[in-house]
Amino acid sequence: MVDFDVVDLPETDHVDVGDTAPDFTRPLVNEEYWEDVALSDLLEDGPVLLVFHPMDGAFPATYIWNEIRDRNWGDHLQVVGLSISSPYEHKTFIAAREMDYQLFSDPANEVAESYGIVNDLDGMAGIEEPRPAIFRIDEDGTVDFAWVASEWPDFPDYDAVEEAISN
Repeated sequence: MVDFDVVDLPETDHVDVGDTAPDFTRPLVNEEYWEDVALSDLLEDGPVLLVFHPMDGAFPATYIWNEIRDRNWGDHLQVVGLSISSPYEHKTFIAAREMDYQLFSDPANEVAESYGIVNDLDGMAGIEEPRPAIFRIDEDGTVDFAWVASEWPDFPDYDAVEEAISN
C-alpha cells in the first residue's frame, strides 16, 4: 500500500472555461520521434484535450494515463499530455503504457505557468511541475472544459471529462 499524505494545494488563478488557451510550441513526442509543434497547429484539426500530468513514472501520471488509454478518449478528439519530463522519458513512458497519445515536453514548466497550474514540489527547493489538470480546447482556442487539481494527489472525475468530450 502506498503511504502518503493528501495535501491541499493553494488557490490558483488558472485558465478556466471561456478563456482563450495560451498557445505554446514545445517538443511533441510519440513512440518514434518528437518535433516542435504548436498547440494552435493541433487545433487546426479540431478540439484538443490537453492533459497536464506529473513527471513520467510518478504514480499519478501512470493512473491518469492508464484511465485515459482504457477509456479510449482519443476516439472523440485529439488527446495530448504535457509534463516536465524529457522527450526521452516520454518515449519510454508511451511505450510502457502502450499509449496511442502524444506528450509535450516542457522541462522548464513554462506552459504550466502560463496556464496558472504550477505545483511546487514539497521539499524540493526550485523544483516544480504542473499540477494535474485537464482542459478541453475548441478549434478557436477557447477552453470549454477545465479541471484543475485542488489537492495532492488528486484525480479528475473521469466520467465528467468523458461527458464533456462526448458533446
